[in-house]
Amino acid sequence: MREAKEESGAALADPVGMEVFCNRLLSITEDMNNTLVRASFSTNIKERKDCSVALFDAAGRLVAQGTQIPLHLGSLDGAMGAILRTFPQAEIRDGDVFICNDPYLADGSHLPDINIVTPVFWDGTLRFFAANIAHHSDVGGAVPGSIAGGLKSIFEEGIRIPACRIARAGEVDEDMLRLICANTRDPEERVLDLRVQMATNRRGAAAVQGLIRQMGLDAVLRSVDDVITYTRRRLLNRIQELALGSYTFRSDLDDDGMGGDPVPIQVTLTVSRDGLHFDFEGSGKQARGAMNLPFNALRACVYYAVKALLDPDLAPNAGLFDPISVSAPVGTITNPEHPAAVGARSITAQKVAGAIFGAFRGLLPAEKTMASSNDCCPAIVFSGRWRERAGHFVYLETLGGGAGARFDADGMDAVHVHMTNTSNLPVEALENEYPLLMDEYAMIQDSGGAGRTRGGMGIAKQIRAVGPGIVFSARSDSHTVGVAAGVDGGGDGRRARLIRNFGTPSEEELFSKTANIALAPGDSVRIETPGAGGYGAPAQRSRARIERDLADGKISAAAARADYGV
Repeated sequence: MREAKEESGAALADPVGMEVFCNRLLSITEDMNNTLVRASFSTNIKERKDCSVALFDAAGRLVAQGTQIPLHLGSLDGAMGAILRTFPQAEIRDGDVFICNDPYLADGSHLPDINIVTPVFWDGTLRFFAANIAHHSDVGGAVPGSIAGGLKSIFEEGIRIPACRIARAGEVDEDMLRLICANTRDPEERVLDLRVQMATNRRGAAAVQGLIRQMGLDAVLRSVDDVITYTRRRLLNRIQELALGSYTFRSDLDDDGMGGDPVPIQVTLTVSRDGLHFDFEGSGKQARGAMNLPFNALRACVYYAVKALLDPDLAPNAGLFDPISVSAPVGTITNPEHPAAVGARSITAQKVAGAIFGAFRGLLPAEKTMASSNDCCPAIVFSGRWRERAGHFVYLETLGGGAGARFDADGMDAVHVHMTNTSNLPVEALENEYPLLMDEYAMIQDSGGAGRTRGGMGIAKQIRAVGPGIVFSARSDSHTVGVAAGVDGGGDGRRARLIRNFGTPSEEELFSKTANIALAPGDSVRIETPGAGGYGAPAQRSRARIERDLADGKISAAAARADYGV
């Protein structure tokens, strides 16, 4: 904690006490997150944990964020700003609750991510906000799940919610709630999950009030300032350890969601004594499809990468933002103009994060760099009629893949990387909830790039329709152009595939961003996610590691001979 007394500012009051306070804030957000997961009804939240929580102060500064989804930081921070722009503090009352989701009207990231924000009062004065965001499996629009790579505008992607009150003085606006949920394919599930989101914030608000009651208001406010100041100083210390200069890296999307040419994602990182600047000049023009990344989500990618690479233990609060600036030309895939579609922005976000990691390779020592990860976040969506009740289900799942090899360790197999951090949906839950059958769920042999340390393996997931009227959509990438590149002589990870009726006479390879595919009973869809890049020359890998990979089935005998000469 010596960094709390840097020459750049006055000594903080109590560094040890500040660390304790910071962990108390995180305990509140963790409790909120656990409440949201345990109490929700949709599998996407209760099983896959596709949600995040945060606390803000009365000025809208991020005070603490839960440890769930890095990409959600952009939407939560944007929602907070949109609410304060729309509703002056003098008009915000105790018991109010705000809702929004729109990337253009409320600085969100895509429509399925619905933000709920609740003011926290003390002695009649607004002091904090409790906030959470949950990815709802459907918010209407042209396709089940509300996301498809080929959608052309935000108007096709579902119901748009600007910053609005959904409760006043503790009374929920039932008319607005019905209006929102009636525009989705499963209104009952949407109503229940939105009520859980509001209840989660009430629990968080009560915890914040309990903290104030215990510590005193002045001590809490002073500690918040100290935590934010400390985070800013600590990050500046890390930045000042870096070599001055500019560093550029480029990755590529297969297409813009509708086929066609590859789309570059390019970043130039400039290090100065005052901070870091990330310029996305050189990235592709605004996508025709839904691959566009809203600017607030772009900022979240940058903040995540800086924290992960320079100081993973850095607290996620407003102090992290101050030494970092971001620019991207308007009308490009990293800063689209209204009404560009943005539903599949998570794939672009992963490519952006991977490009930033690549740019840092010119700055960081070899032992702190890593090969490219799968940088993709594929998603599959199955929809059809519920078996036990009226209406339609929407099963959504985003999938992991290989993580890049590091200097001294193999990459992790079958994990989410970078901007997403959801759990998988257990096979038992999938087959119990939906008229679907899991044919295969496995890691893909030989999918990790060869190297002194091996890249992580991708996932194969094959699901079969067992009832009539099932519709399938997917969004993926790195099928044709994009690749998880190795480092220092390491091999590239294997690309992704999407196959209908795999292993049958009617086998068909599908476009990576296909939508509304009707499946007859017995039809299956198989997705294979990308592996990750290796690190170092394969000839340097120890024989013991190769033999262990062979025994575990991670590489084949043919690959051992071809890649390692064993």
